[in-house]
Amino acid sequence: MLRPLAALLLLTTTATADTADGEALKGMTWDQIVTEARGGTVNWFMWGGADNINSYVSDYVAGQLKAEYDITLNRVPITDAAEIVNLILSEKEAGITDAGTVDLIWINGENFRSMKAADLAFCGYTTLLPNDALVNWDNPAIANDFGVPVDGCEVPWNTVQFAFAHDSAAVAEPPRDMAGLIDWIKANPGRFTYPAPPDFTGSVFVRHVFYHAAGGPDALLGPFDQARFDEVSAKTWAILNELEPFLWREGATYPTTVTQLNELFANGEVAFSFNYDPAQFGLAVQDGLWPETVRSYGLADGTIGNTNYTLIPFNSPNKAAAMVVQNLLLSGEAQLEKAKTEVWGAAPAVEIGRTSAEVQAGFAAITGHPSVVKAEDLAKAALPELQADWLTAIEDGWRANVGN
Repeated sequence: MLRPLAALLLLTTTATADTADGEALKGMTWDQIVTEARGGTVNWFMWGGADNINSYVSDYVAGQLKAEYDITLNRVPITDAAEIVNLILSEKEAGITDAGTVDLIWINGENFRSMKAADLAFCGYTTLLPNDALVNWDNPAIANDFGVPVDGCEVPWNTVQFAFAHDSAAVAEPPRDMAGLIDWIKANPGRFTYPAPPDFTGSVFVRHVFYHAAGGPDALLGPFDQARFDEVSAKTWAILNELEPFLWREGATYPTTVTQLNELFANGEVAFSFNYDPAQFGLAVQDGLWPETVRSYGLADGTIGNTNYTLIPFNSPNKAAAMVVQNLLLSGEAQLEKAKTEVWGAAPAVEIGRTSAEVQAGFAAITGHPSVVKAEDLAKAALPELQADWLTAIEDGWRANVGN
């Protein structure tokens, strides 16, 4: 079970900080940065809701860092990155500019927008990472995080795309588009639910309904438009409120996390789960949590995909060591390890063709799990993320008009 934030902060390690500040690091060679980083500790705050991801970080990544660089990686599990953004903002307001609690954070979307807008991110250094050469920064889906330019303030880690999971033994022919899903929910009372926003999985489900109400995302792209939001949100809240009596427990309560949704699915209480990371479906089957008859799929009218990143806060006392962590995470070898079905199955954030021949062969040898929809099939109908202002408005609007 994840501990409250206050308890987690007590677990962070206070080690000897890098002596060089951020601006000094930008003037160093990579070898000098590595020398500065040796013997350091990195407190990495990241979502801790998946055992396989936790194991990959705590075992594989931490093991490589210790063996190669004598860096200690302290994984600090969290449930909501927004809490950590607020922590860093509080430190800035208190004048803590070089002795912050957080050295690295797993982040994207509105949380990145908030950190960048408040000057809470360490920026302008990413080209110093040798493995930055593996990243295709010409890809707008990587160069922009939910429409916000990355501008050297974060480093990509994974690419993901939303998918649905169902037990084919119970639901042989699942609905293949959002209109069909809405009809299915009404025809099968109590068999569907979604986590309450701001849970990121529940939030993205609501955005799919929002896209459906808008007739697609094209008219929503770009800066926030209040008039357009008012028009589309009214239709969205009407759809979701009409569905509420047909949800699990008649919509009187919602799961608060995707973990709770997965448990309901495992127990057969609901017929669908869903996730930004379809690899989780295969791992749940491998672990015996879900039946082998689970299958997953996207929607004919598309599902939302995005890139997630790691970010070093402006007041991290261990920036050099955090940079070494980011460079390791970007390596072809580390990207291959987490792409393995039995490890995580995460889609890479680097261009496979830019990695070594050995790494490319490793990717080619990966056999997908039968419960996991192929990334290339999902990509045929990929939908973009909206800029962060839209996300905030949708989540606030859901709470006021549906969740209340």
